[in-house]
Amino acid sequence: MSANPIMGVLYHWIGGLAAASFYIPYRQVKRWSWETYWLVGGIFSWIVMPALMASILVPGFWSVLNSTPHKVLMYAYLFGALWGIGGLTFGLTMRYLGIALGMSVALGYTAIFGTLIPPIAQHQIGKILSGDSGHYIILGVLVSFIGIAVSGLAGMSKEKELTPSQKTSTITEFHFGKGMLIATFSGIMSSCMAFGLDAGTPINKLAVKLLHSEGGSSIWQGLPVLVIVLLGGFTTNFIWCAILSFKHRSTGEYAGKYSLGENMSDTGYETEFSAAEAISPLDTDELKERSSLVSKTLVTSSVKSGQQKNPLLNNYLFAALAGILWYLQFFFYQMGQAQLGKAFIFANWTIHMSSIMIFSMLWGIALKEWRGTSSRTHKLIAVGLFLLVSSTVIIGYANKLTG
Repeated sequence: MSANPIMGVLYHWIGGLAAASFYIPYRQVKRWSWETYWLVGGIFSWIVMPALMASILVPGFWSVLNSTPHKVLMYAYLFGALWGIGGLTFGLTMRYLGIALGMSVALGYTAIFGTLIPPIAQHQIGKILSGDSGHYIILGVLVSFIGIAVSGLAGMSKEKELTPSQKTSTITEFHFGKGMLIATFSGIMSSCMAFGLDAGTPINKLAVKLLHSEGGSSIWQGLPVLVIVLLGGFTTNFIWCAILSFKHRSTGEYAGKYSLGENMSDTGYETEFSAAEAISPLDTDELKERSSLVSKTLVTSSVKSGQQKNPLLNNYLFAALAGILWYLQFFFYQMGQAQLGKAFIFANWTIHMSSIMIFSMLWGIALKEWRGTSSRTHKLIAVGLFLLVSSTVIIGYANKLTG
């Protein structure tokens, strides 16, 4: 398959849209704790979709994994598990900073570390800088970093301009200090996904041979490696969510029981808790406060007939949708990488991060997270978007020069 940089960039944009959108369905999840909806969505993201899509599009992909050296599988899995630690806190970033600012900070760190570390570790920087196309690649990466930085400045400008009530009107639990700390940790750890995909390159090569022998398209070559890397991410998330489920006594939520051990449909308690307001892994004090509040409310609430039942099916559907959207970012990432070619494979991570940022900023605008900010902040948003879009175009052009 010959490289097609234009299609490669387009696929990365589609993946970026999926990544920027995955948290939106969680807003429709009611009365589930963080660990419940995160794990349900994660099962679709990290187990169901990777295995399903690889089985459909790379028939016999298990033979590829069986032929892969154990060391390659181990590193791909290990980096996936480390990425999972970052993923655990990514949802909290959205919760405390909102989609626009949260994505800017977390993905800024992820983009820098995920883009630069692989070529540095492989001693490829000199080779990259030796030709004109390499110069354009570096320019595109720098423009992306600047665009992310400008977007971050827009977020900080917003934080200074809005009153506390304005911040919480669109982001219920806005907390700049806590959010920035979590976003920094999450962003650095999340860059391990790039390392895992890079470590799994031998899997891609084996998949290409299989696809060619079966008459398939090599555009699907990256799907088997996702099975291993995302399995590592699932392991970390499953362990932590299981711990929280037992700690918070929220295991009954999977069957429609309220996380505090009460079936809310049998008590007359009708207040809705959305996933955006759910109990999170770092908020044990908040859990105690909410537990006390709910207990008091239950005492004063009378049992009514025909109460609203737990929206169990609704929760599963929206959590599954969120998980599928999350997976699709890397489904299209691998397609984009296959179309951009092998010359500057590390730059795919930059395009991926820039694409997520572009659509995260647009979602922030659509959800009115920037309402009430000054014209200066709006200009920063516009400049950030322009730079991010430009970076993907520059990198796509650089890859075209290599063709």
